Amino acid sequence: MTELARKRPEFRNINALKDLPSYRLPVAGWVSILHRVSGLLMFFLMPLIIWLFDHSITSEISFAKFSAAFNVGIGFVPGWFMKLVVLALIWAYLHHFIAGLRHLFMDARHAVTKEFGKSSAIATLVLSLGLTAALGAKLFGLY
Repeated sequence: MTELARKRPEFRNINALKDLPSYRLPVAGWVSILHRVSGLLMFFLMPLIIWLFDHSITSEISFAKFSAAFNVGIGFVPGWFMKLVVLALIWAYLHHFIAGLRHLFMDARHAVTKEFGKSSAIATLVLSLGLTAALGAKLFGLY
């Protein structure tokens, strides 16, 4: 009977507008969320990926259309916006790939320490953003 009289722990619902902005997510948490976001972005941009691939290899005329999409644009969509969309796709692929390698390495080596999680998450962010910046500079014609 004394166990029934013991008070149970109380759980409260969080207030998303009040509690979430003050919560500090660790770097590994951000990498995990961005891994999901990048996968979702690649999934939703799959029709664009297929169109880009198709028009880049079908013929010389379709390749000219492909090139013009980035220089002049398509219809009402300007060329610089197409480049930004492709840059987002480049980031999504690079981040998803590098974060996936991070997860595979952690699974294979059983390296699930807090320190390794933080350092590998920082390395993932630095590599993905650095490679995206380098490829974005090439995409926008800086070199």
